[in-house]
Amino acid sequence: MSLSSRPHRHDVLIAVTGLVGGLALWAAGLHTQGGRLFGAHWVALVPLAVTAGLELLRRCRPRTAIVLGTFALLADQFTTGSLATVLMYTDLVYAAVVYGSPAAARRIPVATFLVTVAVTIGFFAWFRDAEALLIGVVTGLVSFAPAITGVSVRNHRDAAETARLRADQTALLAEMDRVQAVTAERSRMARELHDMVAGHLSAIAIHSTAALSIDDPADPATSRDALGVIRENSVEGLAEMRRLIGLLREPGGDDAPAAAPTLASLDVLVGQAGATSAPSGLTVTLDDGREGAGKLPAPVELAAYRIVQESLTNALKHAAPGPVEVRLGRSGNRLTVEVSSVAGDRPDPRAPGSGAGLAGMRERVALLGGTLEAGPVSGDGTALWRVRAVLPVGEGIPGR
Repeated sequence: MSLSSRPHRHDVLIAVTGLVGGLALWAAGLHTQGGRLFGAHWVALVPLAVTAGLELLRRCRPRTAIVLGTFALLADQFTTGSLATVLMYTDLVYAAVVYGSPAAARRIPVATFLVTVAVTIGFFAWFRDAEALLIGVVTGLVSFAPAITGVSVRNHRDAAETARLRADQTALLAEMDRVQAVTAERSRMARELHDMVAGHLSAIAIHSTAALSIDDPADPATSRDALGVIRENSVEGLAEMRRLIGLLREPGGDDAPAAAPTLASLDVLVGQAGATSAPSGLTVTLDDGREGAGKLPAPVELAAYRIVQESLTNALKHAAPGPVEVRLGRSGNRLTVEVSSVAGDRPDPRAPGSGAGLAGMRERVALLGGTLEAGPVSGDGTALWRVRAVLPVGEGIPGR
């Protein structure tokens, strides 16, 4: 596992310390053995210098360092020896496990264990003396012990790196969830704002246009009625806006305003829509065909209410004079919401549409796993525009 082609500053410090310490031991005449093939004391400086030089490669070239260090250690056995050479070799074994490849980290402990066993058995068979076992112990301390230490350190480092990567991944996922939550909340706020206020503003736009087009001093009642509708919808729109602002400022608590209208107040909505659209020739009726009209999951009730609300707003904007029928039905785990109006042109003023209402309805239905159909249909020889949504109401629906 080569980290750099240049020696690390810590490796340089270890090499210098080992070399200076070995020279000090040599100058003091302290040697590990005697009576070797090369009895001259200065010869022990050669393996010492080689091992110290290999310390510079312990991190950047660990395999090269341990191979050449093994030869240097063997050569040191034919000299009077130096304790510094042995100690630096143990560090080379440790570094080869910690900084080497994963394969080397697995093989070196096994190899040093086998060498320790082989040396122990070999010298015991040669000397036939229990003291020969001490040679095996020393061999294990020089090779196997630092290898096992290196394995332990490497495992801890790998575990720490894995934990760091997992923490980074967790932080990234948390940030992605936060962004998605913010995006979803912004979309929900946009739908709520559109559904709550668009109907009132549409009525204001239509009746204000009608009031401006009236040029008959003999009929002031018509203008007064139009202005009355404008004022009523302005007040209701302002109230809805204040309620939304209250929800954003006060996310919870007993005194917080009601966050989600329910189908229980649908007759009020239909009544308001009928009063607003009557001057345009629209008659709004409600047919609640649910059996028992039991309580539904809150997300389903809110979605159904908003679908009816937006459909009535669209009818006020675009429908030709005639009936606007709102139907509710429930079959098993399915709630059906249907709003139909007469399709066609009318001479009355119209409010401009942005198309966001239909997109919002589709989003609401998709979040609940339901289906939505919106488009022209034929009925009794009359062209109709129908919005039909089917919403699941069983257990485990999304958002419940």
